[in-house]
Amino acid sequence: MFIQVLRGQVDDAPAVRAALDRWQTQLKPGAQGYLGTTSGVTDDRTFVAVVRFTSAEAARANSERPEQGAWWEATSKLFGPAPTVYDCPTVDVLMGGGSDDAGFVQLEVYTGVKDVDALRAVDREFERLAHLRPDLLGVTTAVTDDGHAFAANYFSSEAEAREAETREWPAEVLALVRRVEELTDGVEYLDLRDPWLYS
Repeated sequence: MFIQVLRGQVDDAPAVRAALDRWQTQLKPGAQGYLGTTSGVTDDRTFVAVVRFTSAEAARANSERPEQGAWWEATSKLFGPAPTVYDCPTVDVLMGGGSDDAGFVQLEVYTGVKDVDALRAVDREFERLAHLRPDLLGVTTAVTDDGHAFAANYFSSEAEAREAETREWPAEVLALVRRVEELTDGVEYLDLRDPWLYS
């Protein structure tokens, strides 16, 4: 799998969502290798989209379609400035990956990833402990070649996710959290309280 993450600021979230809906109806049928999109807007109007393709070649072919170019030229005007696009060739699907049943999606954005393989190993350890978070429906992680990492966490609801955050966690879990902190320069959380899920 190959993932493109788009991030930008928007003033008119409904207009952006309408543009994504149009893409699904009009352009998706010709997008070979397209798997789905998780997107939405945070409380501070940060738009983020995690777009999944079967391969980098499929993503590139989609970007080169004339109709894609025309759609993007119109849609990009809804952002100020133009959104940043992150190409992520390293992807892991944990606990089955994303879920269209999610009522809340939290995207963890990591910078300064020091050791990609070590970070992926920690993710697999978290997956082994998934039984501790029944509210977590699945996770998809994506890593760029220049030290950015994104983890899309799909929850049944925000209320259940927040309640779980208040629990006292076993030492094993806390050790994994510290290990992630050692392997990265920092993390930012983007909360999608009304996730737009396309497949």
